Amino acid sequence: MKRITVLLADDNTLVRRDIRKILEREDDLEVVGEAKNGNQAVAMAKKLRPALVLMDVAMPRLNGLQATRQILKAAPATKVLMLSAHSDEAYVEEAANSGAMGYLIKHTAVDSLCQAIREVHKGNPFLSPSIPKHLHKRYRKQQMH
Repeated sequence: MKRITVLLADDNTLVRRDIRKILEREDDLEVVGEAKNGNQAVAMAKKLRPALVLMDVAMPRLNGLQATRQILKAAPATKVLMLSAHSDEAYVEEAANSGAMGYLIKHTAVDSLCQAIREVHKGNPFLSPSIPKHLHKRYRKQQMH
């Protein structure tokens, strides 16, 4: 079985460590790197060419939305799954506009993190269940363009 390679991009060391622990329990997921800011995420994605980047929205130097655009331009085969503490409509729409295939809310991510990674890797949009239903429809529509 080919493993899904994942780059973690979050400015919080504890968040990265905890996510790494969760992913390392899965046979089909492999963390290939960790970035602590948007610039580092872009550079590492270009070098490592991960299947997926788990990207925090709010990061120093270059935020997750800007980094996502740059990564998808440089490595179009890489998919991006946004991770955020914010669930409001503007953030979710910005993530979709940046090219991210999914959006996870940090406080609900533990239960659905691995499922979200697998779905986004297959090319299916994934949003946290706590995000309002009307945004799910809009997000899927934006991803189809």
